[in-house]
Amino acid sequence: MDDTSNSSAPTIIARPEHCISRSQLSEQALNVLYGLKKAGYEAYLVGGGVRDLLLGREPKDFDVATNALPEQVVKVFRNSRLIGRRFKLAHVGYGRNIIEVATFRGQMDDAIVDSEDHDLHLEDGRIVRDNVYGSLDEDVWRRDFTVNALYYNIRDFSVVDYVGGFEDLQAGILRLIGEPEQRYREDPVRMLRAVRFAVKLGMKIEEKTEAPIAELAHLLADISPARLFEEVLKLFHGGCALQSFEMLRHYDLFVHLFPPTDAVLANEEQGYPQTLISEALRNTDVRLGQGKSVNPAFLFAAMLWGPMQTYLPKLREQGLPEVQAIQIATDKAFTQQRKSLSIPRRFAMMVKEIFVLQAQLMNRSGRRPLRLLGLQRFRAAYDFLLLRSVADESLKETADWWTKIQTVEGDERDAMLLPSDKKKRRRRPKRRNAKSKSTSTEK
Repeated sequence: MDDTSNSSAPTIIARPEHCISRSQLSEQALNVLYGLKKAGYEAYLVGGGVRDLLLGREPKDFDVATNALPEQVVKVFRNSRLIGRRFKLAHVGYGRNIIEVATFRGQMDDAIVDSEDHDLHLEDGRIVRDNVYGSLDEDVWRRDFTVNALYYNIRDFSVVDYVGGFEDLQAGILRLIGEPEQRYREDPVRMLRAVRFAVKLGMKIEEKTEAPIAELAHLLADISPARLFEEVLKLFHGGCALQSFEMLRHYDLFVHLFPPTDAVLANEEQGYPQTLISEALRNTDVRLGQGKSVNPAFLFAAMLWGPMQTYLPKLREQGLPEVQAIQIATDKAFTQQRKSLSIPRRFAMMVKEIFVLQAQLMNRSGRRPLRLLGLQRFRAAYDFLLLRSVADESLKETADWWTKIQTVEGDERDAMLLPSDKKKRRRRPKRRNAKSKSTSTEK
């Protein structure tokens, strides 16, 4: 198949030849598809929803493509609104459920066009504005991977395939549409998406799609730190965090997301801190597999523990208290990290609390442990200590102690507490105030 051509006729996979049934679509998605059809517009389920249904997976969401302009979509659905600057989209809302409706995108020359209604390219070919509308046979060539460019037609329930995506899906091949280097230069985030989809779907990245990744990884520096933050959450909170981490390192992409962490990994000793990171990511996958929630702060704590540690020796030499040294070292690590990946302040503050508590968890004397047990961040700090104990056996006794003290009460708990290391301060005799002294003298 010539994947750079956009003039070939599509393959139509009729209803008996595929496994998608309307019963698998959400009621909201069907309402949007039939609503557009009734209004006289073309309407297709597209992207990950079609891909996942064909793979026998439950789609995370449903996206719709149409020839209706965004303003026309809003007229059809009163419960909709327009969003987006780079490319306008309509969001049709049903309570918490949102169906995203995109107008078919068109193509235009590679020339730089400075207009609100046209593409705008940087000199290196990266797309920064994308408001060109077109037809279905143009829209397909603007999508990234063949398996994401399949269209489910609500009119006859067929699947429309211009790029061989149906065959690639069956063969387990992840292939870019078009010339890979050009597509990566248009949007370097596609390299991260290639890793995410390959891991998530258990697919092999096609040879030509794979070849330029390591060489072009540096282009991620052109992407805003805020956008990379969102992509990192998708990579590590999709249930395949550990595999994603390993593949990002394989393609030299990780260094452009977490430069300070990569530098520490390059000088690891006895598997540390990679063991810590791997355990944290494995723990994340397990929790997601059990339907439990995960907090991004835990991910960033694992990634930045090593970089934070590199600043501590000099701060300790200055005579700073351990807690203050950790706070300063954490700020320095985040300052370096934010140059490539923006981390919201609320998560940075949680990471700092987790790090500070690591020092405080080392002190088990007196009543301090009981106070720590009542802190809001204790559980996160305790979980992080458990991860550290896997990577560093010297922490195992301390981690076991904290595990046990949470399960006992009363006298048994009190018996676990170590003697207080506080020195008793001698009480000074109360000084009589001047008024009392004067009164005493008068008497």
